Amino acid sequence: MSQPSANRHNHARLTEGSVSGHLAAMSIPMIWGILAVISINVTDTFFVGQLGTEPLAALAFTFPVVMTVMSLALGLGIGVGSVLARQMATASDARLRRLTTDSLVLALLIVIGFVVVGLLTIDPLFAALGAGPDMRERIADYMVIWYLGMPFLVVPMVGNNVIRACGDARLPSMLMVWAAIANIGLDPILIFGLGPVPAMGLEGAALASALARASSLLLTLAVLHYRMHLIEWAWPQWAHLKASARAVLHVALPAAATNMVNPISIAVVTALVAPFGAPAVAGFGVATRIESLAMIPILALTAGIAPVVGQNWGADRTERVARVLAVAAGFCVVWGLAMAALLALFGAQLASVFDSQPETVEAAALYLWIVPISFAGYGLLICVNAMLNAAGRPLSATTLSLTRAFGLYVPLAWIGSLVFGLWAVFAAASVSSVLAAVFAWWRGRRLVRIAAPRGDRDGDELVESVGPH
Repeated sequence: MSQPSANRHNHARLTEGSVSGHLAAMSIPMIWGILAVISINVTDTFFVGQLGTEPLAALAFTFPVVMTVMSLALGLGIGVGSVLARQMATASDARLRRLTTDSLVLALLIVIGFVVVGLLTIDPLFAALGAGPDMRERIADYMVIWYLGMPFLVVPMVGNNVIRACGDARLPSMLMVWAAIANIGLDPILIFGLGPVPAMGLEGAALASALARASSLLLTLAVLHYRMHLIEWAWPQWAHLKASARAVLHVALPAAATNMVNPISIAVVTALVAPFGAPAVAGFGVATRIESLAMIPILALTAGIAPVVGQNWGADRTERVARVLAVAAGFCVVWGLAMAALLALFGAQLASVFDSQPETVEAAALYLWIVPISFAGYGLLICVNAMLNAAGRPLSATTLSLTRAFGLYVPLAWIGSLVFGLWAVFAAASVSSVLAAVFAWWRGRRLVRIAAPRGDRDGDELVESVGPH
């Protein structure tokens, strides 16, 4: 077992060499992985759009709920990745295996609880979001299958973050791409039917995603066991699971809350958009999916930031963390402005690919003309959040996201919907992102100026109690 140990500890290499080069090496492969994950939602939107505006509106209602649950998985993955990255150069093989295995078990236990709660709350939840009775029937057909497939989403996402924390960004991307390819192949078959396979409509879209992610789960476990040697196939003792949970959840719970904030705020805004009609909701759903595609490079950058900041923070190389902030800010400004210009010019044409109804296209184009102006600000916000999580400062990241979403976005959108109309609801997103970005920049600079000594780093001491059997 000595060879795997040497290989893994060699992954703590991000503390030397070019910061920009490490960020590029860790982020560029993730562009394809994140594109793959987002393409599952975009592909579902495209094919469901062929069924009509009503099914497309039903899918739009599910988007913030689905993204909220995905944020739980992302938060768990961030927690595991943060702890592993900061311990990569010093922890023993047994400790890394124990932490990884316990994290996967913990993710499974948490997701089972969410499945039960989700299945019991479908109707009242979507009624609160403004969906009518007929719309809720469509939504329930989709969400029952989606909730049952949640383990296939959450556990692989945690496993991918383990692999990434070890310094390998390519394998997680390949696994994510595989799930997307499988989903693209299954979607038209299950939605529209083929041969003996009946047409299932919205239910088919949910089933296609579940089956694709199930295959990704099997591949992820195989990589963690056979290549990374990071799984122990034995149920953990309670003491070890508890110690691992303390270390991971110290970052994971605030990180999950941080990532849930945005989709929850979108859910509230969806309810504010609902009175403007089904085409407005459908257009809002289409626009947010196009937006997610435009933000892929920035999202990939946040994934690359995590291991680079984590390893350098653990090694007390805070001057390199400051360089990460500068590089990230510059990229967000350049990319955000470029996307704002492109979507202002071609937003309507892109929206018409998903739904040709003029009212839907008009609502989507309005969103894509207003909101992308703030892409640079929102990108800086989530990059700073990634830095804070990687450095073991998750509560600061949560504060930033809460300020943007519920201190600014939701109140401004509510006022705008009452006083001005749909355009003001969308403008609230831009204003809140720009204002939050100013605060995020200040917090990021403060992080690298006032670096705590190693012994005072939040959460690092928790990992010491995670040992072998």
